[in-house]
Formats: sequence, C-alpha cells, structure tokens
Amino acid sequence: MPEDGSGSIIGIEDIPEQECVCVATAAGDILLCNLSTKQVECVGSVDSGLSVMSWSPDQELVLLATGQQTLIMMTRDFEPIAEKQIHQNEFGEGKFVALGWGKKETQFHGSEGKQAAHRKQTEVSPTSAWDDSRPRVTWRGDGQFVAVSAVCPETGARKVRVWNRELVLQSTSEPISGLEQALAWKPSGNLIASTQEKPNRHDVVFLEKNGLLHGEFTLPFRKGQVKVNELLWNADSTVLAIWLEELKTENSNPNSYVQLWTTGNYHWYLKQSLHFGNMAKNKLVSLLWDPVVPYRLHVLCQGWQYLCYDWHWTTDHGMGQNSQHVANVAVIDGDKVLVTAFQHAVVPPPMCTYELQLKQAVNQVAFHTDPKHSGDMAVLDADNKITVYRYGQGTVKDPAIRLGAVGGNGFKANVETPHLDKTYRVDLGSSADEMMHPLGLRSLTWLPDDSFLVVGQDQHASQSVLHHLTAAPHVTGAEEEHLNSRLSVPVDGEVISLCCSPVTKTVALQLADGRILKYLWEASPPVLEAWQSSSGCAVQFPQLCVQTALTRIGGEEVILGLTDRCRFFVNDTEAGLSSAAAPNSETLRKVERGSRIVTVVPQDTKVVLQMPRGNLETVHHRALVLAQIRKWLDRLMFREAFQCMRKLRINLNLLYDHNPKVFLENVETFIKQIDSVNHINLFFTELKEEDFTKSMYPTPNGSSNAQPRQHLDQKKVNLVCDMMRVAMERIDPEKYCLSILTAHVKKNPPELEIALQKVHDLRESVSPNVTAEYKDISDAYGEYLIQKQLYEQAALIFARAGIFAKALDAFLSSGSWQQALCMASRLGYTTDKLSSLAQSMAGKLVEQRRHAEAAVLLEQYAQDYEEAVLLLLEGALWEEALRLIHKYDRLDILETNFKPAILEAQKSQLMFLDSQKTAFLRHKSRLQVVRELKEKASESLHDYEMPNCQELDLFSETSSVVTASDMNSKYSHSNSRISARSSKNRRKAERKRYSLKEGSPFEDVALLEVLGESVRAVENVKGMLRRGASW
Repeated sequence: MPEDGSGSIIGIEDIPEQECVCVATAAGDILLCNLSTKQVECVGSVDSGLSVMSWSPDQELVLLATGQQTLIMMTRDFEPIAEKQIHQNEFGEGKFVALGWGKKETQFHGSEGKQAAHRKQTEVSPTSAWDDSRPRVTWRGDGQFVAVSAVCPETGARKVRVWNRELVLQSTSEPISGLEQALAWKPSGNLIASTQEKPNRHDVVFLEKNGLLHGEFTLPFRKGQVKVNELLWNADSTVLAIWLEELKTENSNPNSYVQLWTTGNYHWYLKQSLHFGNMAKNKLVSLLWDPVVPYRLHVLCQGWQYLCYDWHWTTDHGMGQNSQHVANVAVIDGDKVLVTAFQHAVVPPPMCTYELQLKQAVNQVAFHTDPKHSGDMAVLDADNKITVYRYGQGTVKDPAIRLGAVGGNGFKANVETPHLDKTYRVDLGSSADEMMHPLGLRSLTWLPDDSFLVVGQDQHASQSVLHHLTAAPHVTGAEEEHLNSRLSVPVDGEVISLCCSPVTKTVALQLADGRILKYLWEASPPVLEAWQSSSGCAVQFPQLCVQTALTRIGGEEVILGLTDRCRFFVNDTEAGLSSAAAPNSETLRKVERGSRIVTVVPQDTKVVLQMPRGNLETVHHRALVLAQIRKWLDRLMFREAFQCMRKLRINLNLLYDHNPKVFLENVETFIKQIDSVNHINLFFTELKEEDFTKSMYPTPNGSSNAQPRQHLDQKKVNLVCDMMRVAMERIDPEKYCLSILTAHVKKNPPELEIALQKVHDLRESVSPNVTAEYKDISDAYGEYLIQKQLYEQAALIFARAGIFAKALDAFLSSGSWQQALCMASRLGYTTDKLSSLAQSMAGKLVEQRRHAEAAVLLEQYAQDYEEAVLLLLEGALWEEALRLIHKYDRLDILETNFKPAILEAQKSQLMFLDSQKTAFLRHKSRLQVVRELKEKASESLHDYEMPNCQELDLFSETSSVVTASDMNSKYSHSNSRISARSSKNRRKAERKRYSLKEGSPFEDVALLEVLGESVRAVENVKGMLRRGASW
C-alpha cells in the first residue's frame, strides 16, 4: 500500500456465494479476492477515491461514497443504479405536511414561556475536533433503506439522510448540535442510533426514519473524556455495543472500552463493561457482532489477539429457604446494583428496593450459596475486584447504599439493607495478570465456606482454569484485601457455567461440548472429576444449557439444564415440556410469549414474571399453590391453608381430601385455627361427596388418601359434619351455634327437625323481655334514622321497642297511615282524638292525590261521609261516590254535587278530545309528507345501492359508498356512548333522538310515537266514561 495512505482499506465484505472477499481502497479501487484460486481482480475504480463501501444485508446492493461527496448505488455485479450528491437541499419524499396551525409566535411553548417564541434559533455547533469527517453508512435490517451521516460543508455539523434502494432521498434529520460520527440502524428497523455531545454530558441518541429525535441515554463519562468510535446492534436488536476510546493523553496511550447496553421498561441498563486498558497490543482494531449467534461478539486487538465473547441472560437471585432475604433479585445497571426484595413487595423496574453504588462498572453479581446467608452478595466489577455486602453485622448506615422505591418523605422503610463488608483484589500470579483480558474472570460463585470459585482462561484457547480463591491474612494499613488462589485446576475444555449445591457440597461445571464435571471443594485435596449417573455413565448435555441447577431425585443427585429453546434435561435425559396436558393438570399455565421467570418466593405461592417489554407480573401457579397447601396441611397449619385456598379459589374439599385420617384426628385444631363461624359455614357449603384429589387436584405421584377404615360405611359429607358438630359443641356451643345448625342441614338427608328443635330451644333460652338498655339504644338509633329521613325504618325500630308515640310520628312522616292508626290504637286514642288524627292524615293524602284513601279515613274514622263523597268526586271516583251516596241514602247529593261535578268533567274531557283530534290530524298529515320525501330520496339513491354486491362485507362503517339504508343507519351510532348511562338518561336521550323538528333524521319515528300516545290517551278517556255511565 502507498505510504501516503491513499491505498488503505476503507471497506471489506465477505461474499460467501461467490467464495470471495470484496475490498475497497481509499484510492478508489474495488477488488475481488477469490478465496479458492487466491487471485485478485480489480472490478472497478473511482478516480476521486472512496471513503465508504457498504453492502446491503441481503448483499444484493453496494453503496459507495466517493471523494467528490457523491453516493453511488450499484448491484452485486457492480452495475450502477444511481449516483447522487450526498448533500441535498431538499428534505426528501417524506417531507412533513404543514397543517396551517399558525406561526411559531402564536403557538403554546409550555414551561419555556412566551419568550421562547421570540428567541432566535441557536446555531448548530460543528462536529467534534476528533471527528474524521468521513461519511458513515448503515442499512436497515430488511435492506430497504440506508442512512448516511455526513458533515455539512456549510455548518460543519453532521446530518443524517435516509435513502431507499433506488437512491431516492426519503428524509433529512433535524438540525442536531454536536451530532457525532457513530451510526447504527437497529435491525428491527424502528430507530437509528448515534451519539451527541451536549454542553454538560455525552449522550447516545435515537432518530426515527423521518429524521426526528426519539429518546436518548447518557454515557457514564465526563464531557470530553471519551470519543465513540462505533455503535453496533446485535442480530436480534436486544443489545447495543458501544466502542469507546479515551481522548489521547500526553503521557500514555488512551484507554479503550466496550460497553453493552440493553433496554427494559423504557430504561437503558449498562450490563457489561469491558476495559481493554492502554497497552498498545490491547488496542481495539475491530469489533463485530456475529450475524448468526445473537449474543456472540468478536474482538480483534492490535497485537493480533482475537477474543470471542458469548453471553446469555441470567437472573441473579438468592437461593435460601429459611432466611428473611430469600427472594432478593439483583439487576446490574452500570456502576450500580439494583436489588429488589420480592418477599416484601413487587417493585416494577427500573425501580428497586435499594441500590448499591460501586466505584466501577459491575459485570457480575453472586449471592451467597449458604441458605442462612442467602441475601449476602459478592460483586465482580470491570477491574476484577470483588466487593462483598453482608446483612446483619453492620450498625452504621452505608452512604453507598440508597433506598429505592420503598423510601420517600414521610415514609419509614421496613426493609433491612446490607452493609459493605470488604473489597478484595484477586491475585492469580504475575503471569496470569499479564494475560488477563476483559472478563478474564467469570462465573463467580460464593461457596458456603466463604471461599470463591471463578473461571479463568488458560493460555490455550480451548482450555479453562478453575480458581478456588480464599481471603489472604489481613495486613495492617493495607488499602484493600486480597484473594489468593487456594487451588487452580486446569480444565480440558471451555467452562461456560457453574452451579452449586450447599447440601451435597458439590459444584457442577458445564463445558462447551456439553460435558459435566463435578468439583468437590471439601475433599482433601479438592477433586475435579467427571459427573456420572447412577449407572456409572458420564453425563453430557445433548445441547448447551443457559441455566443449570442441582437437586435430588429419588435419592440421586442430578443436574438440571434448560436451553435457550426451552429444552429441559435431567442429567443427559430430555424431559418433555409438552403444551398438551391432561385436564385439571397443575403443571401448565399460559403466559405471554417471551416471558421470563424472575424468582419464586420460597414459603409462598408467588411467581414473578418479567414480560418482554420489561414490566413485572405476579402469578400464583397452580402447581406451587397446591404444593404449598399440601405442605401446610401436613404441618397442621390449617389457617394458612384455608386463607390461601379462599384467596386463590381452591376448592375447600381439599382440606379433608388431602388426608382424611389426619383431618378427622385434628378437627378441634382445625376449628380453633379457623376461629370464624362464617368461614366454617363456607367450608360446610362447599363439601361434596367427590374426592377432589382424584378429580380436580390429582397429586403429582397419582396417590390418594382413602377414608379411614373405621368410617368406611359413612358418607364423606355426613362424617365431616358429625365430627365437626361434636367438636364445636364441645368447644363453645353458643359461639358456634350457627355452624352447628349448618352441620345438621348440610347432611344428606338434612336433619331439619333436629335443627328446628335446636332453634326452638335457643329461642326459649333467650329472654324476650325488652330491657331499658335495649329501649335506650333503639330510641337513639331511631332518632338517627329520622335524621337520615329513613322514617319507615325508624318507625319500625320505635314500635319494636314499645316507643309507640315516636313510632306514630314516624309512620305519619312516611305516609303509612294504616300503621299510624295501629300505633294510635296501642296508645289508646279516644274517638275524638282518632277523628282529629284521621282528618289530619286525609289532608296530607289529598295533597298526594290519594283521594280514595283519604275518603276511607273520613268515612270510617272521622264519621264525615259527606266530606268523603266530595273528595271522591274531586278525584273523579264516580263509582265509589255513588256507593256512599246510596249507602247513607243521601240522593239529594246527586243533584247538588254529583251532577255538576260530572258535567264539569264532561266539558273538560270534550275539550281534551278536541285538542287530541286536532293534533292527531296535523301529525298524520306531516307523517304522509315525510314518507313521500323519504321515498323520493330512496329513489334518487337507487343507483348507489348494492344489495347483491359480493364485496359488500369489505367496506367499513366509514366507507365513502353510501346506500339508502345507510341514510337511516348512519345516525344509529351517534349516541352509542349513552348506553352505559342510567335508564333515566337513556330515556331522555331517546326523546332527544326522536325529534319532531322538521327535517330531523327520525322525524317519521317521532310522529308515529306521538300518534300512538294520542290513541292511548283517548282509550283511557273511554274507560273512564264507561265507569261513570252507571249512575
């Protein structure tokens, strides 16, 4: 290559189909290097030179950026498609449409205030001094669009333009001050990542395809401390890799970093930080995600060192059973560890219970494997230091530990936080330190004896080293503690995971080829050997497992493995995870696709899941619920089992069916623990003869507990009712009186006579006498009800307590005149006093147009039949008035009162009928006109009707094709929102809808409704005339 750099390689692409590599040089040459024949062919040259060569993801197109600031789109055979200038004055085909909402000066500016309308737009600052000013190119994952970042010659700032496959400009980014050279289009296609230097921070920013900014996050460096060389998305768009380099210092080489960022619940987490230091041989030359394996990263250093990293997702959580910190889960977020205590509360991320602040970025968290200290944590940072946090031993509050979502002003957090115990530097010997690469220590495991296991890389690429670390003796005055290697065991193969069993003192190592090794750390000396099954065969997973665990099955210790494709292995045997299970199976529960288990809270039924978008959901899996209930029942913890079953709707028959013998032997314990008549009655009501361990809740091993032999001849329900009834009568018959009666009634056949006899005996034993205390309470309660205007209820309370005077007043206020007369009788009213009361009540009834009832009071209680007849005539109750006239032989009233009243009623009715006739004829004429108009409108739209159109079901309700029937139906949706309102409002809305206003859409319906009302009104008048004709 020429020494002036003109021949340097600016692009290289492997083309598997042609078995060649395409190379582009800065001088403008495009070379094809055949890998089979070792021949090099120059397929084209650009006189002005090249700055970028970028192939589309499908390798059908190649885009070139030339020295003349032009873009050339070519086919894979290097046939030109189009050539355009990089810098365009137009926005592109996706230009926004102005809707005419006024000038900027008249628009709302929010918190910036009115002065923002008159503020001049800040000039876009030019790109950074370290920017190489070369264009950057990135393709969308489907290859349909390509984004180009280039420095604008006018402003000196970068702009991002999006082009299609024909090199037609689609959009141009908005002016972004401080936009930098890194550019990466997310393969899923929704965002373009770049970096921006702001006045006080350094951000990664995201742009949409239309050029607008859409989100950002801040890098953990000071402004001007680092430059971003590249941004790279992995194949499935879940991880963003950032290649950073410190701006060059005078006395040393710059440090290099690679950071891996992920997002969840709209928060960006720094998950891994690789520090490559400042040694020249470790300087990064190339960084590339694997196109096939999503979480594999390829790194090439200047000293020709090639590193390959494979990651997988894991959840760091406590492993204990009895500790109070059994469900702690840690999340890595840069130099912080976010810890959530799920046994106390389910806190949605990125919030947490508390956070640990460290000095360096965190790469791994390991919880203590000792069940008694399962909340203690060891944190491995990017400098290969291990920081230990413990519970319960510190008394001084650690300022580096801060409460998260559980804290706040006015609240006291009822949660314990750990304290910083020690920070250790790992000493593996000078030779090992020299060869230490980023993430040189991995798979940190904290053993129960407070020693640590870590896996390192041997000098041979295919070998690992298992380091067993113990704390070195403390040196007075030393700034930090040290972990020395107690034992370093070479492993023939790459160790990809560790899992520990504190019960058997065993650690299982999974190798890249699927082999499983066993490390016995308490042996003297510690032993590393192949894992063997009970038959003596070496165990090897058929596929790599991303999660492993140790357990015992049938007394044999086995290793469990789960692949990223949800294949589950027990040793080397695959266990089926079929989605088709038997009815009532407790092993399956449907969840959202992509959900992950965060933790299961021990001694509880909660399973915490994380959804694909990052939020948390808690479920109570039936298998865990039933397993926990069975444990409680075996321990005679009936209260806990009952509460859980009632809360999660588990049939209460399981309380007995799980173990009938134990239940019957501990009936009194069951009753005393439940200690609620309502809950005991609930248990009785759910009792059935069915054995629920055979139908709804079959046990995992298929076994069931039969009824005790001494009770084989009795039915289940009768047996339980008798045993519990006897126990309740022995414990406290008065307290459990209702439950005892329920036990009699629940039996088959029901013991109704016995139950009724007990009710009778109970009634006899309770004194019915109204005490003074009861009277006072009833009086006070009655007054309270009167204040609430609940007069009838108050009257009943007063009457029951014998306070008849107040009961009379309350009945009068409620309008219950019959009950008021009853109270007057109890008070011994005289005839005169009763007559006065009747006249008073009659006046109130007349005001309510209850003339018939008022007449009864006047005739029967006031002995004033003449006034009663007058009230009946006033109410047009002709027949009842005639009855009284003839009963008391007062035919003179016919001439003096009856005939004038009925003639006046006749006159009123004739006027009413005349008005109804006039309105009926008017509405009838209008209805005929409306129907004629609608018929003409229907004929005019006849050409648009499509009753037999085969595509009719393709049109939506908003279709522009309108039929005659649509003229009526299109209004039917306008008031659909009223359906949820009250019936009164619905009737009101219906009246508004059927308007008599001329031209309204439902005028014909409204006219028909009014005509019907007229007919019904006339029919009512006819009925009244027939009733009055007998005189």
